[in-house]
Parts: sequence; structure tokens; C-alpha cells
Amino acid sequence: MSTMSIDRRHFLMASAVAAATAAVTAPGLALAAADPYAASPFRKLTDADWRKKLPGPSYAVLRQEDTERPGTSALLNEHRKGTFVCLGCDLPLFKSDTKFESGTGWPSFFRAIPGAVASKADYKIGVARNEYHCAQCLGHQGHVFDDGPRPTGLRYCNNGVAIRFVPA
Repeated sequence: MSTMSIDRRHFLMASAVAAATAAVTAPGLALAAADPYAASPFRKLTDADWRKKLPGPSYAVLRQEDTERPGTSALLNEHRKGTFVCLGCDLPLFKSDTKFESGTGWPSFFRAIPGAVASKADYKIGVARNEYHCAQCLGHQGHVFDDGPRPTGLRYCNNGVAIRFVPA
């Protein structure tokens, strides 16, 4: 029986080392391979470059993860056919037919264009929220919640100063 314990111990230790090694190397490789924007020139811009490129409120939201005041975005009343693009890099993020009136004071959408946004956990207010960014320039856009309309049940609550509308 002692031989069995030793073999099991070695097996478990070897498994732990293999898992730790895979966790360190594989995600980086998987992310690089899966990220079509990894080489984007927008990711190479310095903070000073972004300050020059963006208006103050847009810089605060896109680069410092700030939030605009609710009810202040001109895009709340935008109902034409077209596309909402990232103000930092012009990547199309949302189609106008996915916009809805959420009553929150921010432009809201029930679906992002596939591959256009990436998300991460945000604990800034003490509770977990799902924050999302432009997949190309990594500019902060807003938060996504699970209280939206059908068919997705999602509400992408976007800062209006982080996007611009391009009519169709």
C-alpha cells in the first residue's frame, strides 16, 4: 500500500506541475492566437497620444474607465439606421437595430457585433460587474447586464462619449 501512496503522490504532484505550467503558457498562446487585434496600432498608442486624439470626457471614459453622467448623451435619441463605432479606433461595435430604450440614461444595446468587445470583471463599486471594452483599442465602453430584452436578455450600457454614430 505504501508504494501505491508514493505513486499516487508523484502522480498528483506531476499533475499539479503540468496544470500550473499549462495555466502559465497556454492562456497567453491562446489569447495571442485568438485575438485578431493583438497587433493593432491602436494598442501601441501612448497615454499622451490618446490625450491628443480624444476630447477630455471621451479620454476619461475610454482610457481611464470613467463613466459619463446619465442622460447627457446625444446618442440617447439616435434612432436612424446605421452603426455605432468606437470613438477611439472606429471599430464597429453595435448595429442600430440592436439599440433599445433602457431608461437608464445611457445608450443601450442588446447585442454587440461578434468579436467587437471583450469583457472583464469590475469591482470598483464593491460588487462584481461585467465591464466591456473595444476589442481593437481596448477602450472602456461600459458594462453589460443581464436585464435586457429578448432575444439575448443582455443590456450593453454604453457611455455615449465612447462611441459615435455612422448613418447607413
